[in-house]
Amino acid sequence: MTDHAPSEHHERRPTVAFHASGFASAQLPWGSGSAPLLLAPMQGVTTRALRALFIEWVGPDVVFTEFMRVNPVAARRRLSADDLREVAPSEGGTPLVVQLIGHGREALVSAALAAQTAGARHLNLNLGCPYGRMTSGLTGGGMLRRPDELAEIIPALRQAVTGSFSVKLRSGYDDPGQIFSLLPLLEAAGVDFLVLHPRTVVQEYGGAADHGVTAAVVRRTRLPVIANGDVRTAADGWRVLEATGAAGLMLGRGAIADPLLFQRLRGRAPAAPDRYERAVGLRRYLRDLITRYGEIFHRETQVLGKVKGVLATMDDPDFENVRKRLKKARTVRDFRSVLDTV
Repeated sequence: MTDHAPSEHHERRPTVAFHASGFASAQLPWGSGSAPLLLAPMQGVTTRALRALFIEWVGPDVVFTEFMRVNPVAARRRLSADDLREVAPSEGGTPLVVQLIGHGREALVSAALAAQTAGARHLNLNLGCPYGRMTSGLTGGGMLRRPDELAEIIPALRQAVTGSFSVKLRSGYDDPGQIFSLLPLLEAAGVDFLVLHPRTVVQEYGGAADHGVTAAVVRRTRLPVIANGDVRTAADGWRVLEATGAAGLMLGRGAIADPLLFQRLRGRAPAAPDRYERAVGLRRYLRDLITRYGEIFHRETQVLGKVKGVLATMDDPDFENVRKRLKKARTVRDFRSVLDTV
């Protein structure tokens, strides 16, 4: 999967203003000069192996860990040993943001301190995962049901975190306007930037991300806002940046389905590749993932399980039959054989 220089036949990126000029914080994990493109955290998908592939191939400006669950009970081990091994200030020279998910001021603060001791430079609080609303502790997006608790937790985390501290959140729990009531808290606490997915928690992933909300938030806050949600193509990304004035984009399912989305947005790969280009890219991408996971796991079921998690993000109709056959593969050899037919 090689980069392609823009040509007169490629869709060109429109001029998009970079709004970070007013952001004086030296804490931001990205540099100035262009709208940063961040790789989203996706539980069970954006593993260290997949992040390494993206860093080598397309160079996201920032990458996030999968969320790290904060233990609300074990005060001496708020984060698991496996999670602590993932902690670092960067990966492959790319800033790494450690994302925490949990509840309770004491537990979250002690987890943040443990992550920093292990080497974290950038920390993020997950207030967006819709499945946290289904647990008794109200983690992730469920925490938006308790704004009074957030008023204690967010300033305490900001005080504890010496590097950048950011929040990834939905527009509200069941009210898409809730975000506006939270902005004064986030600003007063000194949060460095926001990642906004403009759906409510109860929507989960239904309907469409309402980037009209994103645009309104950008107008109402001095904080850098990273837009997240429903960016599947370069045209989607350019449109969101232009319409919202967001500082940058966080790419999730769209990029997991097509890693070159990063380069398409930068004008370094075709914005609308033809079927042949997509087929070549798909074969190389999945072969590389199979190899990387094969170096980590000894059981084929584990390797296939991880790669099939990536397949779940893909919705290219030209390869739907191939995707179904890949999902049915029982061995790595069978998987590779199907890939050869793409």
